[in-house]
Amino acid sequence: MKIAVVSDDGKTISRHFGRAAYYLVFTVDEGEIVMRERRDKAGHQQFVQLVDIHVHHEDERGHGFGAHSDDKHHQMVASITDCAVVIARGMGHGAHQSLTSANIQPILTELADAEAAVQAYIDGTLVDHPERLH
Repeated sequence: MKIAVVSDDGKTISRHFGRAAYYLVFTVDEGEIVMRERRDKAGHQQFVQLVDIHVHHEDERGHGFGAHSDDKHHQMVASITDCAVVIARGMGHGAHQSLTSANIQPILTELADAEAAVQAYIDGTLVDHPERLH
């Protein structure tokens, strides 16, 4: 199983899924972390350069939904389609829905240390905090 964690520094979990610079991907086998890798992740920084920041691309469901947002989320998820789980410390409702639609379980944690959060997931003690959705 592969578990992705959003990070900016390679050690801590980013506070916001969409703004994170990259993914740390942990491969787990028989309850042990057997491999770690870093993968590029598209993020808000790249998308701001592509569109006028004064244009709002929302639909009736609110921020993070609609065709424009769906395309951004698809690009963000493209490099972790082989992962079963993604761990972040916060994310928007649209990103959460996009991950779920891609059969990737999003987990929002209060833990900051990436490896500790993955180990907690392996141990069955990682708590999901849906109140961290925005």
